[in-house]
Amino acid sequence: MSDQQPMPVPSNTSGSTGAAASADAPRPLVQAHDLARTFDVSVPWLNRVIERRPRQLLKAVDGVSFEIESGQTLALVGESGCGKSTVARLLVGLYAPTRGGFTFDGQDAHAAFKTSAGRTLRRRIQMIFQDPYASLNPRWKVEAIVGEPLLEHGLLVRGPELKERVGQLLSSVGLSPLDMVKYPHQFSGGQRQRISIARALATQPEFLVCDEPTSALDVSVQAQVLNIMKDLQRQQGLTYLFISHNLAVVRHVSDQVGVMYLGRLVELSPKHTLFDSPRHPYTRMLLDAIPKMHDTGRARTPVQGEVPNPLNPPTGCAFHPRCPHANARCKAERPELQTIGGVRVACHAVEEGRI
Repeated sequence: MSDQQPMPVPSNTSGSTGAAASADAPRPLVQAHDLARTFDVSVPWLNRVIERRPRQLLKAVDGVSFEIESGQTLALVGESGCGKSTVARLLVGLYAPTRGGFTFDGQDAHAAFKTSAGRTLRRRIQMIFQDPYASLNPRWKVEAIVGEPLLEHGLLVRGPELKERVGQLLSSVGLSPLDMVKYPHQFSGGQRQRISIARALATQPEFLVCDEPTSALDVSVQAQVLNIMKDLQRQQGLTYLFISHNLAVVRHVSDQVGVMYLGRLVELSPKHTLFDSPRHPYTRMLLDAIPKMHDTGRARTPVQGEVPNPLNPPTGCAFHPRCPHANARCKAERPELQTIGGVRVACHAVEEGRI
């Protein structure tokens, strides 16, 4: 990956009250408030009656709150099944929240999605999906794929102007305007993801939700796509929510990092703070598992244990069965995300100064 100057870290990552913040401080573009989504995964009603089984509710996201300043990148990391992708779908309106809300540029986004104003809002918020092989229609040419948002939102009509705009979008992601006559199967995985990025940029959005956009790509291709995304962010002032399980990728692209575990944020801090001095035991465990070039003689610490069944989560702190610092309070009382030493962390051991 090419060396680039790190982007400025937002000064207010603790979510402190407005009394402490300056009246002139810019309002965050993206604000999630106690965002939650519960899915009913019960067996059919008749089976429940015959087998006398209760309803089963899965809390995929359970009270997530964060802010993203305009032009910044918040990365969400965590093991598979922790709720990262559900957060992404909540922010673009693919899911409605069970509780809480999402404010975009001071506007209640989920309320707006249900009205005629929702079309305008959707132009400003776009999503890049994980699998470039599944997110592009194999029957459509690239011109139709990239041009569809422009036609759908009434920004352009079919004709020379549409072709010219599609060509400009393809050029912005490192492809040729001549590629618009090809089909997705004629491209590599990295090129397909560039087409997905071009499609997402068609409506000139301000906020891009990126759901593991490089996880299906080779490492060398990942670097190319990430550098394109960072260049576009600088040129167009884009704001990103970047979801990944790859901490090396997160270190390259993010300004803030939120660590999720079983549907909740357990740590939220500026990137450099998190990588230099992680606070939550789960964050430490994830970072210890990364191979380090200069620690060849040092034994790696694997991530201990398994993620609990989300249908039957542990009492108290959900991480306590895997935590070496857990005590009786951790097993009985769920910690809340609070600001400790300039970092937002949900951990009784950190709060009590035991680690």
